[in-house]
Amino acid sequence: MNSFIHHATDITPEIILSPGENKFIISGNSAPEDVRELYYPLIDWLKEFASSLKQNNPYTDKKPLLFKLDLEYFNSSSAKFLFDIFTHLKELNNEGVPVVIEWHYDAEDTDLREAGEDLALLCDIDLKYCPKTKTDK
Repeated sequence: MNSFIHHATDITPEIILSPGENKFIISGNSAPEDVRELYYPLIDWLKEFASSLKQNNPYTDKKPLLFKLDLEYFNSSSAKFLFDIFTHLKELNNEGVPVVIEWHYDAEDTDLREAGEDLALLCDIDLKYCPKTKTDK
């Protein structure tokens, strides 16, 4: 399956969805003027990707699908699409595709940590919280 790539701007995150590399990353800032324009193609790609895994699932408990979120900021419109992404990842997990979602955040930014906790609670999923220190940046 082809990768999904979106290059970051000041208001949109970098998005790399590359199954061949097991590289699934959303990083940067997410406050696009038209959130649908950014995230609808991503959601469509996730649906197609999920369908392709029904024929060939290369992920195992020892090598799960690793989805990394490393957002510095996201607005409420983006949060709705993060919820949708997490819902699709939860469905994959329920269908036997091991998924690990890493939530990276500045160790001093408790608001961003809590935002991840809130999304995880709403989606009824587990996130692996990965605090970043100044030496990690």
